[in-house]
Formats: sequence, C-alpha cells, structure tokens
Amino acid sequence: MDLWLAIVLIIVFAVIAGIVAFYAGINYRKKVAESQIGSAEKEAERIVEAAKESAEAKKKESILEGKDEIHRLRNEADKELNERRREIQRQERRIQQKEETLEKKMTSLEAKDETLNKKLKGADDKLAEAEKVKTAQIEVLETISKFTSEQAKDYLLKTLENELVHEKSVKVLDYEQKTRDECEKKAREIISLAIQRVAADHVTEATVSVVPLPNDEMKGRIIGREGRNIRAIETLTGVDLIIDDTPEAITLSCFEPVRREIARVMLEKLISDGRIHPARIEEMYEKARREVENTIKEEGERAVIEAGVNGIHPELIKLLGRLRYRTSYGQNVLNHSLEVAYLAGIMASELGLDPTLARRAGLLHDIGKALDHEIEGSHVEIGVNVARKYKESETVVHAIHAHHGDVEAKTVIACIVQAADAISAARPGARRENLENYIKRLEKLEEIASSFDGVERSFAIQAGREIRIIVKPEKIKDDQMVLLARDICRKIESDVEYPGQIKVNIIRESRAFDYAK
Repeated sequence: MDLWLAIVLIIVFAVIAGIVAFYAGINYRKKVAESQIGSAEKEAERIVEAAKESAEAKKKESILEGKDEIHRLRNEADKELNERRREIQRQERRIQQKEETLEKKMTSLEAKDETLNKKLKGADDKLAEAEKVKTAQIEVLETISKFTSEQAKDYLLKTLENELVHEKSVKVLDYEQKTRDECEKKAREIISLAIQRVAADHVTEATVSVVPLPNDEMKGRIIGREGRNIRAIETLTGVDLIIDDTPEAITLSCFEPVRREIARVMLEKLISDGRIHPARIEEMYEKARREVENTIKEEGERAVIEAGVNGIHPELIKLLGRLRYRTSYGQNVLNHSLEVAYLAGIMASELGLDPTLARRAGLLHDIGKALDHEIEGSHVEIGVNVARKYKESETVVHAIHAHHGDVEAKTVIACIVQAADAISAARPGARRENLENYIKRLEKLEEIASSFDGVERSFAIQAGREIRIIVKPEKIKDDQMVLLARDICRKIESDVEYPGQIKVNIIRESRAFDYAK
C-alpha cells in the first residue's frame, strides 16, 4: 500500500515538475522572441534611415546634374544666337556695300546718259545741216544738168544696164567656147591616158578544150566496154567528148565553160590515176567540181585584189570568179570587168573623184552575167538585184543599172563606167558576135528543157544539135519519156530559131545501194 502511495506521489511530483518546467520554458522562449523582435525593429529602423539618407543624397546629386545640363544648354543656345547675329551683321554689311555700289553705278549711268543725249542732239543738228547742204547742191545740179534726180538715176541705170548686157554676152560666149575647147581636150587626154595605161592583152575564148593523152590506148580505156565510161562522163558533166583520129588527144565541146573546165580537170585526174570506171568517174567528178569551185573563189579574190577594192561580200567574190569562165561576144567577162575597173579608176582620178568607188562599180558592172543563164531577166536587172542583195551602195547599183543605158545616168561615176565599158568593148578583136549568139542559143535550149517538171539536169551538146536531158526516175516513168520528149521538141520548135534539126535525148536511170557488213 505504501508502495503504491509512493509511486503515486512520485508521479504527482513528476507531473507538477513537468508543468513547472513547461511554463518556465514558455517564459524563456517568450523572452528570447521579444529580444529578437526588438533587434529586428532596430535593424529595420536603421535600414530605413540609411535608405532615407541615400535617397536624399541622390536627390541632391540629380538636382545638381540638372542644373549643370541647363547651364550647358543655355551656353550653347547663347553661342548659336551670337553666331547667327554675327552672320546677319555680315549679310547686312554686304547688302549695304552692294547698295552703295549700285548707287555709284546709277550715278555714273545717269552722267553717261546725259552726255549721250548731248551728243545725239549735236549729231541731229549736224545731220539737219548736212541735209540742207545736200538739198542745195542737188538743186544746183538739177539747174545745171536740166535733169531731176529721178531722171538722172534712170539715165545712169539704163546706160549701165546696156553696157553690162553687152559685156555679159561677150564674156559668156568667150567662156562657153573656152570651156568647150578645154572639156574636149581634157576628155581626149583622160580617155587616151586610160587606154594607154590599160593596154590589156586579149585572148579569144573558144567553146572547146583539148585534153592530151599519154598514148592512144588511153582512148579505149576512156570509151570503156561498150562505151559505158564515155556515157558516164557525158551524163555527169553535160560535155560532149569528141574522140576522132587526132593522135593522143580528146576534144571536149560545151558552150558552158564551167562545165567544160570541170570535165577537163576530171579527165586529167582520171588519166593520171589510170583507173577508169563509172564509180571512179563519179568520184573524180566530185573532186574536180570542188577544185573548180576553189579556183572560182581564188579568181574572184585575185580580181578584187587587182582592182584594189575591199569589203566586197564573199558571195559577190564567188560570182566574180565565175566570170573567169564566162565570155561575152567572145570577150572574157572577168578580164573585161577588170579592164573596165582600171579605166574607170583612172578617169575618176583625172576628174578628181573617188577612184576606189569607180573601180568598184566598174568591177561589178557585169556581175549579172555570172547568173544570167540561171535566173530570168537581163544581166543588168540580175546585177542590180544581186548588188542590192549584198548591200552595195546606191552609187554602185545605179552604175550597174545605167551602164547599158537602161536608165539615165544620174551620177558622174555611172557616166565613167559607161565610157569605160564602151572603151573596153570597142577594142579591135574584143568581141565576136556569132559566138555570143551561138552560146545564147545553147543556153536557151537548156533553159527550155529544165523548165519541164521532172527534169533534173539538161545539157546542150554536139554544138547545139543534141540536148541530153536527165530526168528524175521517181517522177517520170518509162512510158512518160516519149511524151516528155515530144513536148520539149514542140517547145523548142516554137521558141528557138536554129538551122537543121535538134535531137532530144532523155535519160532515166534507177539506182539501188546497199552495203555488205
């Protein structure tokens, strides 16, 4: 029992001690908290005081800075204002100086004006006095001569006019006679000098070429088995081969000199090569054609260089080269053109004109003859169109147009080309009328044959007694060849005058090619 009482007492004392300790702890913690709160309040007050002091210092600093800025701006404004005032003062001084200068000038001008008025008044007085003296003198002269001033003027003018008319007539007649004599003398000198300086040699062109052979055996090889080689040559070139009894020579006959030259070159190549058969003939024909074309180009370039002109279109140079193989009335057209160019250049130099332009017009005056058998129209019209096509000057075109009198010559260059052309053609031996007519007839035959549809090529051979026509096999059939031959014959009979008869020979050939691979 005592034990339990002791335990209870101990527990009671423990509870009381816990309560006392609890309240004691609470009081201690309260004191500590109050102490910390007091320290925080003091720190807060100190921070606030420090902030107030810092704000006050910044406020004073900002006020000072603002005052300094205001003072600086005020100084700058005062400085700018003073500068403007000084500028205005300078401008006012300049204006004042100008006004003073203008016043001085006005004063000087007024003085000069016054002096001038005095002089004008004095001059008017003197003029009036001179007029009175003149009137008095005229009255005295009229009294002495018994003529009024108007009558005296009419008398003097009439006398002077009669004297001038007579003197003018005498002078005009004198100058006309002198000019006529000098012109005739000068013209003779110019033409004789031009002829003397261009005394060109002339070789008559023929319509045949002779190809020498190394031996008579070569004739048989050219003819070929059953004549196949000679037929191939004549078909390709349109040239008539004459193989007669002339030893070691073959004659080529054709009015078209370019074709004849191609055939000659081809035959020479075949003879040199030794292999003569249709395939080789075609190969050599192409080589000869290219070679002749190169020769034509070289001849054209040579003519341009010899004539001393430049800037000619390359196509015109080729046409000039073709003239090397053309003849007109038996006269080589290229040599004739060069001769006309030389003559025209010399005459232009003697007359004080541009010799280069005259030589250019003279060189190109017969350019249409290179195409006159290919294009419809006269060689003059063709030449004019070709020259315009290749941008020749109007002076050259007009000289070409007027060199045969088709149009009136309006320039001195055209007149010079006319005279040079006449001089070149009038030389002894320069022309052969019969040869020209013969060639024209052969060209007409080929033109008629080529005008029919389906004709590929046509060649007038045997001196115009035969025309060989190659037709396109895809257009002309075998049964149509007879009708075509008859139509061509009728056309020739109606359009061409010729002696004897003309054989129309139509050839149609079909070929097939393939290659073994």
